[in-house]
Amino acid sequence: MLVARTFAGDLDGVKQLIVSIAPTWDSTTGRLQLFDRKGAGWAANGPAWPVLYGKSGLVWGRGVLGTGEPGAHKQEHDGRAPCGVFRLGTIFTYDTALPGGAKYPFHTVGAGDAWSDDVASPDYNRHVTVDPANPPPWFEKQKMRHGDFAYRWLVEIRHNSDPPAPGAGSAIFFHIRRGATRPSAGCTTMAEENLVRLITWLRADQRPHYALLPRAQYEAKWQAWGLPSPPEAAALLPK
Repeated sequence: MLVARTFAGDLDGVKQLIVSIAPTWDSTTGRLQLFDRKGAGWAANGPAWPVLYGKSGLVWGRGVLGTGEPGAHKQEHDGRAPCGVFRLGTIFTYDTALPGGAKYPFHTVGAGDAWSDDVASPDYNRHVTVDPANPPPWFEKQKMRHGDFAYRWLVEIRHNSDPPAPGAGSAIFFHIRRGATRPSAGCTTMAEENLVRLITWLRADQRPHYALLPRAQYEAKWQAWGLPSPPEAAALLPK
C-alpha cells in the first residue's frame, strides 16, 4: 500500500530506508524491514526479521531526525540503542570484499584500525588508524580487529557523528548478533544472513537511512517525518 505524503526535508532524495519498531522504550527486541521509495510512498523490500537492541532498551539519539526531542538522550556506556533517523556510513569488515552482489563503500579492518570511545579525545566517535607496531595506550580497548565473529560486518549508523558531541554515545553499528536472545551494548544486531541481505541491498546513491523508534513514537512521528505509514509498516508493529 502506498500513501501519498510530503516527505520531511531531511529525507528528500532518500530512496532506501531501514525501519525498526520496538514495542516500548525498555524493549531489547523488535523487528526490522527494508523499504524502497516508490513515488510518494514506500514499498517493503522483502519480509521483516527480528533484531536486538541495547541491553537497557532505547533512548533518543542524535541524527538527522530525533535530535533535541524531549526526554532522555543517549549517553556513553548507557547500554541503550539510539532512536531517531540516521544516515549510514561505511561498512567495516574483516574480509577483503563485500558479499556477492554488494556495491557500497567499505573498509577492510586492519591491525591498526580503532574506533574512539574516549570522551576526552578529539577523535571521539571516529574511525582512526594508528601504527600497530607502536600503538598508543588506549588502543587495546578501542581496536576494531578482534577476530570476533560478531564484528565480521559492521555497518556504521551515524549517530552523534555530524559532529560528535562528547559523551553522547559512540560506535553504533548494525552487526551480527551474539545469540537470538542476547541484546547489545547499544547497536542493532541480527542473524548474519539478514545482515548480509541488508548489505547486498544497500546502494550509496540511494542515500540509505535508518529509522528506529518505539511503537508509540513511530505512530506519532511517521507522517511528519515521511516514514512508512502504519499500514505499510504493519509487519513491524508489535502485536
